[in-house]
Amino acid sequence: MVGPQSGKPLHRRGHALTLDRFDRIFELNRILQQSRHPVSRRRIEGELECSRATVKRIIDDMRLYLNAPIVYDREYNGYCYDQREGGMYELPGLWFNPSELHALLSVQQLLRAVQPGLLDAHLKPLQQRIDALLRLQHAGSEGISGRICILQMAARSVGGAFQVVAGAVAQRRQLELCHQNRSSGEESARSVSPQRLVYYRDNWYLDAWCHLREGLRTFALDSITAARALETPALEVATADLDAHFASSYGIFAGAPTHLAVLRFAPHRARWVAKERWHRDQQGTFLANGSYELKVPYSSPLELIMDILKYGPDVEVLAPDELRRQVRDRLQDALQKYGDR
Repeated sequence: MVGPQSGKPLHRRGHALTLDRFDRIFELNRILQQSRHPVSRRRIEGELECSRATVKRIIDDMRLYLNAPIVYDREYNGYCYDQREGGMYELPGLWFNPSELHALLSVQQLLRAVQPGLLDAHLKPLQQRIDALLRLQHAGSEGISGRICILQMAARSVGGAFQVVAGAVAQRRQLELCHQNRSSGEESARSVSPQRLVYYRDNWYLDAWCHLREGLRTFALDSITAARALETPALEVATADLDAHFASSYGIFAGAPTHLAVLRFAPHRARWVAKERWHRDQQGTFLANGSYELKVPYSSPLELIMDILKYGPDVEVLAPDELRRQVRDRLQDALQKYGDR
């Protein structure tokens, strides 16, 4: 047997079924909503199968934690929702168990650690509601922030551009950017239609339609030296087209894959690399000698080469020949720096 609306089981005590705290709140809310006149305390005790003290505690909890406008009507000697509050009161839609509420707080803490100030104004009311519900369940939120630690090892500062860019993404407005080329250091002005923010390897990027180049481009937010939101509505690009352009590439470099890298990892690295996700369309195979062969599609080799190099002698590029040559040349250049002094 389950409790009203909540789907929670009722607990059996002796021969009588008793409602738990949440079910009693749901049930009292139902009684007050469906009754044409104020409901007496005696009737509430009977329907909720509880004592006078419990009824008082439930009403106090609903008033304190759920902002329920429950009032006592002397004429009818009963309780009802105060109609002067404007419409019939409804229980908050946010109704979770303690584990789910702590999970929500954890997500909020993650967002705050990833980008300070991100959605703070929108999340603050949510946190207040979550804190109230946790107090109702005697499961406080204190200490959550101290139990989550995010170590960002290569994060670059995005400066003041983040809030402007994030606002334009949410409001679907075009942006005017001043963007610095990472290689040459030259700055250029761009008018773009922002599509989505991407958090990748501890840094923020903007996927956008560039009106100057008339195509999709990715901009590192730390390379945006100035940003201004325009009143012009952003050009919309279908999610499927965004995924086809960005998600099919290797790493942050966009474009449809034109090559297939074949990598062979040493046996002592095999089981660990097999758990890694290098690309959504990767193919991995364990070989007879215990090594692991990984096939990865890519367009630009820049990021792929960096990922290969971090494994040093534990990986060998089997194909294509050009990628194998590029990795070999980088290793030789590095080795020259460590020659005998």
